[in-house]
Amino acid sequence: MSNNNLGSGRGGASPYDDNDNSSSTPIPDFSASNIQLSTVAPAFGISSSSLPTTSAAQPDYLDYDQKGRGIVSTMFTNSGISYMLGVTLGGVYGLREGLAKTPSSRWKVKLNSVLNHCGRHGSGLGNMMGATAILYSLYEGLADTYELDQYTGPIQPPAPLLAGALSGATYYMRAGPRVASLAGAIGMGAVGGTFAVYSVLGIPYGSKGWMWF
Repeated sequence: MSNNNLGSGRGGASPYDDNDNSSSTPIPDFSASNIQLSTVAPAFGISSSSLPTTSAAQPDYLDYDQKGRGIVSTMFTNSGISYMLGVTLGGVYGLREGLAKTPSSRWKVKLNSVLNHCGRHGSGLGNMMGATAILYSLYEGLADTYELDQYTGPIQPPAPLLAGALSGATYYMRAGPRVASLAGAIGMGAVGGTFAVYSVLGIPYGSKGWMWF
């Protein structure tokens, strides 16, 4: 049996011929919503077991400690800021004292006097503030750990007040009980005064992230 297309120059019918019937062919859907991640993931080195089992996206939760920073982290932050602040303030005071008490107007003598006073006052104040910050952080952390606020009633928050009193008393305990008591009272008064000012101004306690400020 002979083919009717022989000799016509058209040959056999091809699916790629541009004719009127091609317009009715549906266009493939390449939407990403039809892709199954379980079949594509191995090609990208992703294990199928790590993919979510449900189609709904699940939120990712971050670890959060409601009690805030730990004692060690708070201690390093407070002591570092306190030491740098003490060195700066002591250095400024030493600069003033060095220029005022220089024994000669010569440049080298004046420079030596400034360096000596800056080093003495800066290091002394920095060490004192750094050590006090360490004591304060430890006492405040212990008060928070044992939840002291449950036993103090209307006196809130009690941890900074107790930490301020114990820090001053501990730092000057070698000077005698009278001096230690006075230092503890000054420490508690400094914390209480700061809280009073913050209450008037509407500033939250501890909003600065350093000591009781």
